[in-house]
Amino acid sequence: MSSLLLGIDVGTSSCKAAVLDAERGQELAHGRVPTPWRRVGSGAEIDPHALFAAARQAASEALAAGPPGRVLALGVTSMAEAGVLLGEDGDVLHPAIAWHDERGAEQAAAFGEYLGRESFSRRTGLPVSALCSLAKLRWLLDHGRIAGAPRRWCNVAEWVVRCLGGAELSELSLASRTGLVDLSARAPYAEALAWAGLPADLLGELVPSGTPAGVVAETVLPGAGGAVLTVAGMDHLCAGVGVGVLAPGDVLDSCGTAEALVRVLAPPLAPDRVAAGVAAGFTVGWHLAPDRQALLGALWSGLALQKVLDELGLTLPVRGGVAGWSAAVTSATGDAERMLGLMDELVGPRRRIVATGGWTHDPTVMVAKRGLGAVPAPAVSEAGARGAGLIAGIAAGVYPGLDRLPGPEA
Repeated sequence: MSSLLLGIDVGTSSCKAAVLDAERGQELAHGRVPTPWRRVGSGAEIDPHALFAAARQAASEALAAGPPGRVLALGVTSMAEAGVLLGEDGDVLHPAIAWHDERGAEQAAAFGEYLGRESFSRRTGLPVSALCSLAKLRWLLDHGRIAGAPRRWCNVAEWVVRCLGGAELSELSLASRTGLVDLSARAPYAEALAWAGLPADLLGELVPSGTPAGVVAETVLPGAGGAVLTVAGMDHLCAGVGVGVLAPGDVLDSCGTAEALVRVLAPPLAPDRVAAGVAAGFTVGWHLAPDRQALLGALWSGLALQKVLDELGLTLPVRGGVAGWSAAVTSATGDAERMLGLMDELVGPRRRIVATGGWTHDPTVMVAKRGLGAVPAPAVSEAGARGAGLIAGIAAGVYPGLDRLPGPEA
């Protein structure tokens, strides 16, 4: 009987799952289910139970498509910022608001004034904006949308792990995106919680990615009962692990609708450098390794490129030299080059860049990326789910740590 690992990636568009061979880390089977958002005027929200059902279905599909075997461990990665407040009895107190939802702008301005914009960024590694969980949580309280007394905050991956039978833990890379954590102290940001009117112990125990969080209940996910559970962390970082981007100085260039540039940092930045990073347009948070941080920059390159494709009546990949397309790619690449240069100024020369995502399938885009020194990512079907599965292997003792994981080519 094969020894298997299972990774779940709860994403904005869909929930993905991958079954891995535990010895070599190779993907053996996959499942995918659309994330069931409910559209609202400000963006989107979701029933947390429906979200878990979609994640479980994706995992069940992957298990059904995979070989017979024993699942040793299951890891869950997810989008950041979104999550759910639980009450005293573990009941859900509100619909989960999408990370990109516009609600919370007024609340962000208010906590920026109260906590101090620079002080907030220095403490959290985030700019003052509606994106962080803090703003959304205060919006829910201000608008009477919380049906009870809050006891615990769970980011999406933490919620899924809890529903599978795991403990209520707060994983550091996801917690870093909430505005509720003091980065350097690796502790709750007491002043922010107090401003929001939330309990000082709202977060579970703050732990690094790969910390064991109990085992899967067989009745909840048949075929994976007894597997060690872990919160694998933030989706961009797990995708990096899935394609082998995890050493200090590595940069993941994830070219999707939003282009994310994620650089692995060690040693961690001092608070003044964190503030400088935020002032330069980046965010800083804990990486999946306890001694590393991640510097993240975002561009809307993919959205701009898609607009040009639509105007030109083209689809990917674009064959032959098309002037308008080449100009658009050059412009987008220039934006990425400037952001990479800012990263280098802030934290020193990079080691390597690995490009992944849908836009890298276009020859013109990949030629431009190679001009930045980027190499294409290894052929991995679901990088985030693969990364989550590998981190689950760490939790179960299959692998000794992040730097000893099997590579994508194993």
